[in-house]
Amino acid sequence: MENRYSNIPTMLKTGKGRVYDSVLLPNIDATDLDIVVITIQGDRLDLLANKYYGDTSLWWIIAVANNINDASFYVTEGLQLRIPSNVSKILNDLEKINK
Repeated sequence: MENRYSNIPTMLKTGKGRVYDSVLLPNIDATDLDIVVITIQGDRLDLLANKYYGDTSLWWIIAVANNINDASFYVTEGLQLRIPSNVSKILNDLEKINK
């Protein structure tokens, strides 16, 4: 399993070693094709991303779409989450704004 920082660019800074670069995240608009789930005990953003996208590193898409800003992968039981369906568009938007 990748860690949550696997896809964030890094750079070398003199005297500081390898540091993470800033990443701008795209807006993720709701669509009629999005999936809505109610979380159960033990659900985590990375596991949901793996279930719906086949990739744990895409956890941030679910977090951004649902305004989840805390540092935990775990989500509260009974929470309604929107799982965006337009992943390729989101990834293209991410690439465009971070060039």
